[in-house]
Parts: sequence; C-alpha cells; structure tokens
Amino acid sequence: MDRHPLRLGLSTLGLLAPLAVHAADVRFVRDGTLVKAVDVAALRAACTPTTVTVDDPNYRARKRYLACPLADILHFGFGTPADALGSADVFIRAWDGYDKPTDAAQLAEPGAYLAFGDADVSPGADLRWAPLGPRGIDPGPLYLVWTKPARTRPWPWQIAEFEVVDFRKKYPHVVPTGIARSAPAWQGFELFRGECIACHAINGEGGDVGPDLNVPRSIVEYRPVAQIKAYIRNPTTFRYGKMPAHPDLSDADLDALIAYFRAMSRAKHDPRRSR
Repeated sequence: MDRHPLRLGLSTLGLLAPLAVHAADVRFVRDGTLVKAVDVAALRAACTPTTVTVDDPNYRARKRYLACPLADILHFGFGTPADALGSADVFIRAWDGYDKPTDAAQLAEPGAYLAFGDADVSPGADLRWAPLGPRGIDPGPLYLVWTKPARTRPWPWQIAEFEVVDFRKKYPHVVPTGIARSAPAWQGFELFRGECIACHAINGEGGDVGPDLNVPRSIVEYRPVAQIKAYIRNPTTFRYGKMPAHPDLSDADLDALIAYFRAMSRAKHDPRRSR
C-alpha cells in the first residue's frame, strides 16, 4: 500500500549499475491487445532525450536524468497523442509485479518524463543509474520522473509496459458494487486504487508485490482493526519489509479503508478456487 515503494527489483547491486535489461522490450497494450513492443534503445532513438532536473522523492535528492517527455513516448507507443487518451486509465507495469493505475490526463501533463539513465553517472552512451535505497536497486531500464512536485504523482521504475484499459474492465472484482456511492467503502476503494493496488490485490486482481488482502481470507478476518491501521501507518513497528509508512493518511482515511475491506470480505471472488 504505497505511493513510492522501495521495491526489490530484478537487479540488486551495490555499484553503479549498467542498464540491467537494456535489450528487453517495452510493451504498449490497449485493452489486452499488444499495440507495439520496442526495445529500450529503439525507444530512446524515437524521441529526443534531454537532461531534466528533478527533486526525486525516492533518492531524496536533486537528480539529473536523460529523459524524454512521457507524452511523446505514449504518442509513439500508441500512435495517438497522449492528450487524446482522455479519461482512460493507464496501467504502468514494472518487472517486479508493481502495477500502477494512473489517469491518462495526468500522464499527458507537461512535466512527466521517461528517464533512460542518470546524467551524472552515465559516460557517453553507456547509460547507468545510481543505486537506489538501502538495497542498491537498479531503477532501469525506464523510470518515470516529474519536474513537478512529487505528491500524488507516480514515480515507478523498472517499467516494462504501459496498458490503456478501463479500470473496471481490468479489475471488475475490486470495485465495491452493490454498495451505496455515499458509503465510506467507496472512499476506501478510491484510496486503495490510488495508494495500494499497485502492490496488493483484492480477489486476485492487482499487483503482486504484496499479499492479496481479500482471498482466501480478508485481512479484516484475521487481523484486529487497530493493528491493521497501525501497520498501514508505520509498518516498521511490526516488521522490516518493503512497505513504507503512510503518515499522511488521516483517521477518516483509515476508517474508509477498513470499510472497503469489510465490504469486499462479503464479495469474495477467488480465481484460484474457481479453477
């Protein structure tokens, strides 16, 4: 349940890391159909990389990256201007299972860049990255960065795929259908969608970095509510792991998440048991 997770990816290196999956294809998918697959070198050649300076919340430092405007990348990948995607959802999928849904309109904004390497540690065409976090993660081959303030904006790394698809079509069993729209469960759903689903699933739908929170048993069926809230606020008081703290969530936000979990515990869909 995180906005900027320090995830353990494909390459965990203590030294400056060359592009770990340089030859890997980056996929552009619409409604489950592959539109284009292109390797990182070809993608970089299709745009005009420039050096951008950002305040990076993951490195907690001011960084310079060789990057292209994300709007140009999406236009190249999908064959249509990014702002023409309108209110669609774009799922940004990483190599480690992180799967972040984001409004297409936000990704089309000026200030969003797809980075190919760290300008300060990349000699010539040999693109490299400074190790990220205590595990020395390599954020390549692609890292979404912003020249705008970081709050509420996604910063996923190790990007493997962009998919344009309606959220409810992709994850129909995550939505609390049958619940009044004025109910707190819907506020909790929006929080889960924005903060949690990139790493956690409900009913087998969502990211797989963390555990499914609804099947086979809902988290509210085996953890006390007070413990769940405390864990979301500061997980390191329970155990050391990949999930960061969420001090910005209010008491009302946590109550809404619990209401959502309770609603979904009565609407289970377990794909493993339905096989």
